[in-house]
Amino acid sequence: MLNAGVGAVPSSSHYRRPVPDAQENPTERHPIALRSGPATRPTTSDVPLGPLNAAQRAVLAAAETALLDERRLLGSGELHALAALPDGAVSSLAALAHQVRLSWCGPSVEIEGILSAKTGGCPEDCHFCSQSARFGSSVKATPFLDTTEVLKAARETASLGASEFCIVLAVRGPDDRLLARILELVPLVQRETGLNVAVSAGILNNDQARELAQSGVHRYNHNLETARSFFPSVVTTHRWEERVETCRLVRRHGMELCCGALLGMGESDAQRVELLVELQEVDPTEVPVNFLNPRPGTPLGDRPVVAAWEALRWIALFRLALPGVILRYAGGREVTLRDLQAMGMAAGMNALIVGNYLTTLGRSASDDLRMLEDLRMPVSALTGTL
Repeated sequence: MLNAGVGAVPSSSHYRRPVPDAQENPTERHPIALRSGPATRPTTSDVPLGPLNAAQRAVLAAAETALLDERRLLGSGELHALAALPDGAVSSLAALAHQVRLSWCGPSVEIEGILSAKTGGCPEDCHFCSQSARFGSSVKATPFLDTTEVLKAARETASLGASEFCIVLAVRGPDDRLLARILELVPLVQRETGLNVAVSAGILNNDQARELAQSGVHRYNHNLETARSFFPSVVTTHRWEERVETCRLVRRHGMELCCGALLGMGESDAQRVELLVELQEVDPTEVPVNFLNPRPGTPLGDRPVVAAWEALRWIALFRLALPGVILRYAGGREVTLRDLQAMGMAAGMNALIVGNYLTTLGRSASDDLRMLEDLRMPVSALTGTL
């Protein structure tokens, strides 16, 4: 469940599952094994939407019972069955996801602003990212913003009614100099603005995670991005397991974990379900859902964007797989969903990033706030007590 209000950083005891020991074998910890041979569905976008048959309606009904009556997580087989439903089921998936969101999380929506405090020059080769120094994108390396610029951005975020402000650095992980700057900025931003401060600074070691928690970092962002089986196709300079270990350290030191996904990189439906099961295991407080906005000069620069109806399907499936998380609209929603962004909020989302992203423009904050008002979704801080 989620509680409204800005409060102290929760301890790791607030999570559904205990934080796993770093030495444990991930295959032994996994509570759900992926089943082979998942069902598939037609991918042709011009197939007319039709009514569901009895078997398809039964799949939806079983998920509703599990989530709203039995109040349990769905297993891999159940998620595969939902993912295989035809396009005519998307509206029903969205409606169920909205009810699950209201039942597990309540009606409130959390607003966050993000700031690229250190842009470009990253040594990693994440194929979707224009901030990598390995690709010929137009994004050039810039130094860490000065304190005045960070505070100005934080105050602008607070003026929108946001409760969360995330300081993002394009690095593999923080060196001593960068970590010292973060440790200096976090309490200053909190004191000057009253905002909860989140940080995204790459891969951490145990001492770094401990220092960030002690400085008052409310939430640490470290995305899995995609399923373990697909990860080597889009990143080769570090391993998926390194990301998971950072997620464990964040939770172990009492920070809330923000751990999300990027859809549209060429992964299959089965791999998206694999990722959902992996996120169930990682057990984050917040899950940002990003859609690939292909960046010129990157290896994925020619990928097509995710279709709007497909995006709605997966927003709903993320909520059905992760009923108690803060599910946040993140990058790419403007180019993917276009005029259907309000439908995404009614398909399970309960948080959004307002303003611009790291290297791309978002839509105006006033448009987002008007959308929430039209949807009768109150703005409030959310925190996890899972």
